[in-house]
Amino acid sequence: ASIQLKMASLIGKVISRGISTTAPVLSGQAAVSGHSGGWKLWKNLSLFVALPGIGLCMLNVYLGSMQEEHEQVPFVPYEYMRIRTKRFPWGDGQKSLFHNPHANALPGGYEESDEH
Repeated sequence: ASIQLKMASLIGKVISRGISTTAPVLSGQAAVSGHSGGWKLWKNLSLFVALPGIGLCMLNVYLGSMQEEHEQVPFVPYEYMRIRTKRFPWGDGQKSLFHNPHANALPGGYEESDEH
Protein backbone atom coordinates (compact mmCIF):
# COMPACT_ATOMS: atom_id res chain seq x y z
CA ALA A 1 0.00 0.00 0.00
CA SER A 2 2.92 2.34 0.71
CA ILE A 3 4.32 1.80 -2.83
CA GLN A 4 1.00 2.79 -4.34
CA LEU A 5 0.86 5.87 -2.13
CA LYS A 6 4.39 6.88 -3.18
CA MET A 7 3.53 6.37 -6.89
CA ALA A 8 0.36 8.44 -6.56
CA SER A 9 2.30 11.18 -4.79
CA LEU A 10 5.00 11.14 -7.48
CA ILE A 11 2.45 11.29 -10.30
CA GLY A 12 0.63 14.14 -8.55
CA LYS A 13 3.88 16.13 -8.24
CA VAL A 14 4.76 15.61 -11.91
CA ILE A 15 1.32 16.75 -13.05
CA SER A 16 1.23 19.79 -10.76
CA ARG A 17 4.76 20.78 -11.83
CA GLY A 18 3.76 20.54 -15.49
CA ILE A 19 0.69 22.69 -14.93
CA SER A 20 2.46 25.33 -12.85
CA THR A 21 5.43 25.77 -15.21
CA THR A 22 3.54 26.18 -18.49
CA ALA A 23 4.55 29.31 -20.31
CA PRO A 24 1.95 32.01 -20.81
CA VAL A 25 0.52 32.16 -24.31
CA LEU A 26 2.19 34.90 -26.31
CA SER A 27 0.24 36.92 -28.81
CA GLY A 28 1.14 39.01 -31.81
CA GLN A 29 4.71 39.50 -32.97
CA ALA A 30 6.20 38.11 -29.75
CA ALA A 31 4.81 34.66 -30.55
CA VAL A 32 6.61 34.42 -33.91
CA SER A 33 9.80 36.31 -33.18
CA GLY A 34 11.88 33.13 -33.27
CA HIS A 35 10.39 32.05 -36.61
CA SER A 36 10.72 35.23 -38.63
CA GLY A 37 12.58 33.60 -41.55
CA GLY A 38 10.24 30.62 -41.93
CA TRP A 39 8.19 32.14 -44.73
CA LYS A 40 11.33 32.65 -46.83
CA LEU A 41 12.20 28.98 -46.50
CA TRP A 42 8.74 27.86 -47.62
CA LYS A 43 8.68 30.39 -50.45
CA ASN A 44 12.03 29.10 -51.74
CA LEU A 45 10.97 25.47 -51.35
CA SER A 46 7.79 26.18 -53.28
CA LEU A 47 9.55 28.00 -56.10
CA PHE A 48 12.68 25.90 -56.46
CA VAL A 49 11.53 22.40 -55.42
CA ALA A 50 7.75 22.03 -55.72
CA LEU A 51 7.13 23.84 -59.01
CA PRO A 52 10.00 22.15 -60.90
CA GLY A 53 8.88 18.81 -59.45
CA ILE A 54 5.35 19.37 -60.76
CA GLY A 55 6.80 20.37 -64.14
CA LEU A 56 8.89 17.19 -64.31
CA CYS A 57 5.86 15.06 -63.44
CA MET A 58 3.84 16.76 -66.19
CA LEU A 59 6.65 16.16 -68.69
CA ASN A 60 6.87 12.50 -67.68
CA VAL A 61 3.14 11.95 -68.17
CA TYR A 62 3.15 13.78 -71.52
CA LEU A 63 6.12 11.83 -72.89
CA GLY A 64 4.67 8.56 -71.61
CA SER A 65 1.34 9.22 -73.30
CA MET A 66 3.10 9.99 -76.59
CA GLN A 67 4.88 6.61 -76.60
CA GLU A 68 1.91 4.36 -75.81
CA GLU A 69 -0.64 3.27 -78.35
CA HIS A 70 -4.17 3.62 -77.07
CA GLU A 71 -6.13 0.54 -78.07
CA GLN A 72 -9.88 0.46 -77.91
CA VAL A 73 -11.26 -2.18 -75.57
CA PRO A 74 -13.54 -4.61 -77.43
CA PHE A 75 -17.22 -3.89 -76.89
CA VAL A 76 -19.14 -6.59 -75.02
CA PRO A 77 -22.85 -5.82 -74.54
CA TYR A 78 -23.25 -6.88 -70.91
CA GLU A 79 -26.84 -6.30 -69.77
CA TYR A 80 -25.79 -4.72 -66.46
CA MET A 81 -23.56 -2.03 -68.00
CA ARG A 82 -24.52 1.24 -69.71
CA ILE A 83 -28.08 1.11 -68.37
CA ARG A 84 -30.02 4.26 -69.27
CA THR A 85 -33.15 4.49 -67.13
CA LYS A 86 -33.36 8.23 -67.67
CA ARG A 87 -32.01 10.28 -70.57
CA PHE A 88 -29.26 12.83 -69.92
CA PRO A 89 -30.62 16.41 -70.10
CA TRP A 90 -28.18 17.44 -72.87
CA GLY A 91 -27.63 16.43 -76.47
CA ASP A 92 -29.32 13.25 -77.61
CA GLY A 93 -29.60 11.95 -74.03
CA GLN A 94 -27.27 8.98 -74.54
CA LYS A 95 -23.86 10.59 -74.04
CA SER A 96 -22.50 11.55 -70.63
CA LEU A 97 -21.29 15.08 -70.00
CA PHE A 98 -17.61 14.21 -70.60
CA HIS A 99 -18.20 11.67 -73.37
CA ASN A 100 -15.21 10.45 -75.39
CA PRO A 101 -16.32 8.63 -78.55
CA HIS A 102 -13.09 6.60 -78.66
CA ALA A 103 -13.09 5.45 -75.01
CA ASN A 104 -16.75 5.50 -73.87
CA ALA A 105 -19.18 3.04 -75.42
CA LEU A 106 -22.87 3.77 -75.82
CA PRO A 107 -25.47 1.04 -75.11
CA GLY A 108 -25.19 -0.06 -78.75
CA GLY A 109 -21.39 0.05 -79.03
CA TYR A 110 -18.67 2.53 -79.90
CA GLU A 111 -19.39 5.49 -82.19
CA GLU A 112 -16.07 5.14 -84.02
CA SER A 113 -13.71 2.24 -84.51
CA ASP A 114 -9.91 1.99 -84.45
CA GLU A 115 -9.60 2.03 -88.24
CA HIS A 116 -9.31 5.72 -89.14
